[in-house]
Amino acid sequence: MSNHAFLDKIGGSPFNEFIREVKGYAGELTIVVKTEHIFRVLKMLKEQYEFNYLVDITASDYYTDEERFEVSYNIVNIEGKQRLRVSCRVEEDHPMLQSVVSIWGSADWYEREVYDMMGIRFKNHPDLRRIYMPEDFEYYPLRKEFPLLGIPGSIELPDKAERTF
Repeated sequence: MSNHAFLDKIGGSPFNEFIREVKGYAGELTIVVKTEHIFRVLKMLKEQYEFNYLVDITASDYYTDEERFEVSYNIVNIEGKQRLRVSCRVEEDHPMLQSVVSIWGSADWYEREVYDMMGIRFKNHPDLRRIYMPEDFEYYPLRKEFPLLGIPGSIELPDKAERTF
C-alpha cells in the first residue's frame, strides 16, 4: 500500500482528529500525533490497520522552550509492506508518555532505553529502570545540555592499574 493510499484510508476515520501533522520524506511517512492520544493512536494502528511490528522507539531533543522532546515510534504492517513513523512532542517539565508494552511486548527495552538516555518516563511500564547508566546517575546523556566529554566525577571509574584487557 502506498503512503497516499494509506492517508486516503485513514482520512475519513476518527483517527484523523488525533493527527497534528503529516510529513513525507524520502518515501517515508511520518504522522505527528497529539501527545495525549499517542497510546490510543498506536493501539488503533495495530488493531485496525495491522501495524503488527514495532521496529523501535527513539527520542530527539530539540532544546526548545515548548515541547522540547519528540518521541518516535517506527512501526510496520508486514503483510501490507507499509512503514510508518508516529511521533509526538513531550514537554521538558514532565516528560511522560503512556507505555505501549501492552500493545507490543518488544517496547519494553525500547522504552527503557529512551528513559535511560533522555529521561522520558513511560507510565505503566512493567520495569522502568536504567539499562546503560547506574540507577543513581542523575543525568541523561543524550540530552543536548549533557557535555560531550561527560561530567567529570559523575561515575566512579576503576583505576587504570586494575584494568585487565
